[in-house]
Amino acid sequence: MESKDLFNILHNAVEAQHYGKKISQKNMAEKLGISMRTYQDWRLGNSQPQAAPAIFRMLGELDEDDIVRIIKKISKGLKNDKNERS
Repeated sequence: MESKDLFNILHNAVEAQHYGKKISQKNMAEKLGISMRTYQDWRLGNSQPQAAPAIFRMLGELDEDDIVRIIKKISKGLKNDKNERS
């Protein structure tokens, strides 16, 4: 599976969490703190964050409960970082 496929799966999963409401690439890029062009390139497979393949492989080594726990911990840390910069 290519990283573009993973980004598309994740984008669709985020939309599903919002009851199927479409989320524009612009809005998703803003949430991630990147340009819309960068996000489009990730989804099209034109480029990828350097660490993305390694992160996905590492997550693949964990069981589902650990993945959920780790993702929540990372998300919380990112929110705290964002609030500190504001």
